[in-house]
Amino acid sequence: MANNSKLRIAVLGLRGIPNVQGGVETHCEALYPRLAANGYNITLFARKGYVPSKDYLFKDVHVVPLWTFRKKNLEAILHTLYGIFYVVFHKKSYDLLHVHGIGPSLLIPIARLFGIPVVMTHHGPDYDRKKWGAFARKILRVSEVSAVRFATEIITVSKHIRSYLKKRFNRESTYIPNGVNLPDILPPAGYLEKYDLTSRRYILAVGRLVPEKGFHDLLEAYKNLETDCKLVIVGDADHEDKYSRTLKEQSKTDNRIIMTGFIKGKELQEIFSNAGLFVLPSYHEGLPIVLLEAMSYNLRILVSDIPANQELAEPDETFPVGDIAALRSKLQYVLQHGFSSQERERVRREFNWDTIAANTEMVYWRATTKRQQTEVRPFADSAK
Repeated sequence: MANNSKLRIAVLGLRGIPNVQGGVETHCEALYPRLAANGYNITLFARKGYVPSKDYLFKDVHVVPLWTFRKKNLEAILHTLYGIFYVVFHKKSYDLLHVHGIGPSLLIPIARLFGIPVVMTHHGPDYDRKKWGAFARKILRVSEVSAVRFATEIITVSKHIRSYLKKRFNRESTYIPNGVNLPDILPPAGYLEKYDLTSRRYILAVGRLVPEKGFHDLLEAYKNLETDCKLVIVGDADHEDKYSRTLKEQSKTDNRIIMTGFIKGKELQEIFSNAGLFVLPSYHEGLPIVLLEAMSYNLRILVSDIPANQELAEPDETFPVGDIAALRSKLQYVLQHGFSSQERERVRREFNWDTIAANTEMVYWRATTKRQQTEVRPFADSAK
């Protein structure tokens, strides 16, 4: 093992960093440079096609792009398989493997078989995502059991996931939430002009164009609103499909709707800074970083009442998930009564990335010094 200031961490389970769309990617882009700055040697295995094809450094994080098959159902698992065997064959170069998400966790037993400690971060029950068919959902459930059974340590990004793992599997985990950097709030400038937007006169939604984000509900609810406030949807699909194409076609029927595609940097910052209302109609989340980002801009929020959103929002800021009529009614109410919010201070206190990095370090040291696996129920019992 490396000396105390230089634990060597391999990271799997994400597309890559920096500026790659996705909550896990945003999480890792914030976390690992902080750990690198604290003396950790971080190697992050990215997927070719999302990042440059050659190895590179990002804020002292060594990013290694590995090939994978660019197909929705195979991309993550093949990349993880490649990455785990890479780590196994270079075992002396790493002290610990950190796996993000339950899908890649299916292969944790391979790493454990070769004596590699594994920390797994549970970002949410991916089997609830609408994009997966019945077979894929079954595999994802088995992957969750694999994580529970074989991971040395488990981190959960929300309290409801921690409670679920304890109740369902009797497995202890460490709650370490997602975080957010407090941004500069920018005045309206060229990017608003680009989309013909007026400050505080548009509703904002941000995320990948996948069914579980609920953007189809938002479009339907917005369609019959009597308002000149525009609707801006920021984001795109990783893999263009019927759902994403349908959303884009629907947006063309109303000139008040703007779909920007995936944007980042100052452009996204200006769009966030000047929104009047942020809406997250998701059916599934772990602990949504994009909602924390909206709160960090002091935006009024309106979100579906799934457990992850309820951890962050007040009851009057939620609506029943999938209830288009209720969403339309709440939208109309907020548009009529204003947009004030004071969430920025709460974000600074509770979701600070420096604290999150320090807590992650403690989990790493527990994992590397633990002599035996935490006792869990037998594999067969867990899968019931």
